[in-house]
Amino acid sequence: MKPTLACCLLSALTWSGAALAEEIGCVTTAWKLIGANHKVCVQAYDDPKVEGVACHISQARTGGLAGTFGVAEDPSQFSIACRQIGPIKIKGKLPEEETAFSEDTSLFFKETRVTRLFDAKRNTLVYVAISRKLIDGAPANSISTVPIMPWIGQ
Repeated sequence: MKPTLACCLLSALTWSGAALAEEIGCVTTAWKLIGANHKVCVQAYDDPKVEGVACHISQARTGGLAGTFGVAEDPSQFSIACRQIGPIKIKGKLPEEETAFSEDTSLFFKETRVTRLFDAKRNTLVYVAISRKLIDGAPANSISTVPIMPWIGQ
């Protein structure tokens, strides 16, 4: 998927210091005669404050002419999976709740946000993906957990 200039500029404004996503790939879900196809795209990001944790988010992307020109509002349909990919090193003190990543899913006022929660009792990081609008959010959500454990690797 090729992002439009407007989407890139808006995304740059909302990321402000959070992790940047890396596009992994997209799978077509519905073919469109005119404009881009509807797709599910997968992005990866590394938690900027927790080295050794990576998350993958799959998210529905609207096609058609609106999707082609970057003005479509993507549906609130997504999934998240976070895993330990190396030794976990926490940079500074983690708050109980913090936005780890956000991305615009429409030209105006809608975003997918990943919030990192810290479950101290279980020594576990909980990542919650939600859809937010300026005025009204959606109940759609997805979670993934990463227990903070010693890394047994190469």
